[in-house]
Amino acid sequence: MEVIVITGASEGIGAEMATQLAQTRGAAVALVLAARQTAKLDTVAHVCRQHGAQVLCVPTDVSVRADCGALIAQALQHFGRIDTLINNAGVSAHALLHEVDAAHLAWYEDLMRVNLWGTIWCTHAALAHLKASRGRIVAVSSLAGLVGVPGRTAYCTSKFAMNGFMEALRTELQADGVSVTIAYPGVVDTDIRRRGFNALGQPAGSSGLSEDKAMPVDVCVRKILQGAERRQRDVLMSPIGHVGRWLKLLAPSWVDRMAWAALKKSDTQR
Repeated sequence: MEVIVITGASEGIGAEMATQLAQTRGAAVALVLAARQTAKLDTVAHVCRQHGAQVLCVPTDVSVRADCGALIAQALQHFGRIDTLINNAGVSAHALLHEVDAAHLAWYEDLMRVNLWGTIWCTHAALAHLKASRGRIVAVSSLAGLVGVPGRTAYCTSKFAMNGFMEALRTELQADGVSVTIAYPGVVDTDIRRRGFNALGQPAGSSGLSEDKAMPVDVCVRKILQGAERRQRDVLMSPIGHVGRWLKLLAPSWVDRMAWAALKKSDTQR
């Protein structure tokens, strides 16, 4: 039985991951689901159990180091091992830097504690056990972790940092048989952007990006899980992701203009 820990599992990509894993693996998988929203977490767990999966729910705020340690400890106490850690918990944000006054700049740090430090703390706590199982680490990043996007200074910072941490860790773990997969979703049909921070550090209530071509969450998750299963280094799940990565090197000014155009298009649609 494979034991998989998923952070941010109460909704969006995390909830869909848990559901798909339960549907495809049934009794062959044990899921440790972590999130702050206990009621939603229980709902996801109920669905997974109906497919035969064993499930442990652990209320967790990944921005709190003690919670990250407790999550891994409870997973080990309950199931005795960890085979895969999926660092999915994340917070979005949309604000141009000049819109954020000094009194509200602290939410940049709050976002970093979730997107970067939550990933580091969970990974560090699980690392020895993942080495023992020769397991998998998955980080759900973003295309905003590859290309700087206007209005995403805080979010891009956190995802660029996460990528650097995971790429360095991948090299460190080469001899241990532990794979590190970084997934780079673009715009996915979830509520993450609408619940992210605005310039005042409050829930934005709307997305700062055009949603007309958002990827369905089930398609996104299927690609991530396939990449993790194959122990891929990176999961780029759209043509723009593949092309944009190289255009950034070959024609960076054109990529900058494209990013601004997308932002202005979104502004006119809201």
